[in-house]
Amino acid sequence: MHPRRFLPSLASCCLLAVASLGFGAPPPPQELPALRPGASLQAQIDSLREGQEKLQKELEELKALLKERAARVDTPMAATAPDAITLNVFGEPFKGSAGARVAILEYSDFDCTFCARYATEIFPLIDQAYIQAGSVKYFFRDLPNPDHLNALFKARVARCAGEQQQFWGAHDRLFRDQRPFDSPGMLAFMEALGLDRERFNACITSDRYLEAIQRSAQGAARMRILGTPAFLIGTLSEDGRVLQAEKVFFGAESFQAFRSVLDELLKPAATRAKQTD
Repeated sequence: MHPRRFLPSLASCCLLAVASLGFGAPPPPQELPALRPGASLQAQIDSLREGQEKLQKELEELKALLKERAARVDTPMAATAPDAITLNVFGEPFKGSAGARVAILEYSDFDCTFCARYATEIFPLIDQAYIQAGSVKYFFRDLPNPDHLNALFKARVARCAGEQQQFWGAHDRLFRDQRPFDSPGMLAFMEALGLDRERFNACITSDRYLEAIQRSAQGAARMRILGTPAFLIGTLSEDGRVLQAEKVFFGAESFQAFRSVLDELLKPAATRAKQTD
């Protein structure tokens, strides 16, 4: 069998330093400030941003630690990635057929310009050719850059939309328009996706997804994934719970690059075995 390859993109990634590599668990998420009864939507957004400034400080501390650790590593990012990656994806939301046994797992940031390029130009081609066809299952994990002040907020927005089966609709809109939310923009967002406002606002003003986003960032850091977008492509176990990554891309890449990898993985196991003998 050919050794697994880790392929950096020629395009620069949005550099990240979000979670620790061996520095222990970060402090628990701080509570967001309570909202005043009857507060306007803009007041809610402003209040949430104030609370997120505290969370950003925690991420900045982790970022400094990771930079200090990275300064002691002489090899480039792609070379430091593990030579085998196995991920537990049990229970994670996905796009595509439940029976697909080839999968892509993306680490991304809703404020990353390279991520937006991928999401608007390349992902629709993958979606049409492989995901909608039922041959590839697609997972999305958050990796917000602390330097992107709205990235964490948008990650929570997408997850809260997911509670109403609109994660992918939110995903598409957030990448098409990366401007910060204001009150009219938030209202337009909810209306476009047909979201129940009361339910959506209740989710946004809670902190229920902060820990999950933090775990996603920590997992990426343990694999030395320091930039977005990043993609792990491989095969799933028979029960669909475990992803064995065979290729890793860093950067926007191209549809052709994804197609060559996916087509190879989609070949029957017997054919692949003969080719690697």
